[in-house]
Amino acid sequence: MTSEPRSPSRPTVFAVFSIIAGAIGWFASFELLTEYIKTLTNADYVPNCNVSILVTCGPNMGSWQGSLFGFSNTIIGVSAFVAPIAVGVALLAGARFSRWFWTLYQLGLLGGFVFICWLFSQSVFVLGTLCPWCMVVWSVMIPLWWVSLFRPYAVGDVPLGASARAVFQRLYSWTWVIVLLCYVAIAFIAQLQLDWISEFSRM
Repeated sequence: MTSEPRSPSRPTVFAVFSIIAGAIGWFASFELLTEYIKTLTNADYVPNCNVSILVTCGPNMGSWQGSLFGFSNTIIGVSAFVAPIAVGVALLAGARFSRWFWTLYQLGLLGGFVFICWLFSQSVFVLGTLCPWCMVVWSVMIPLWWVSLFRPYAVGDVPLGASARAVFQRLYSWTWVIVLLCYVAIAFIAQLQLDWISEFSRM
């Protein structure tokens, strides 16, 4: 059995998507980091993401969940979101990555996806808040994970047999449906637990 050829065309759309999503995630993480530093230097400082009792990032930044590894989670975001930006730029420049690279990249994105799922559960069920900048991070991490999970195999960047590639092509065609379902699930769970619709209607 011969391997499927790699995708011959430059993946411009995927590369631009990776750059934009990474840049948005990086900016949100950077904003959280700067706000966190300001709260450390000035006890009376009110973060720019403190909109209401429900829509706020203050409790999140000050909790142990906000510094899971002994330092602010925002440092992880500022560091990690450089990766999709770099991957996107490299693809635009004509780079072609090996199977091991895509595996490592996907493992990193999986770690990020699991992490934001855990942070979401802690924010909604434990802290009872919705952090605006955190929600921005969630909104870009979800499509980054699902698109990058299926695409390399669907388009032939990682060579597979014809039948396996067909499976990934079918999954890849449903990517945005999966992403939308993730968004709906987050909104539904947050509504049941926090009634965010009523909160936003009063703003």
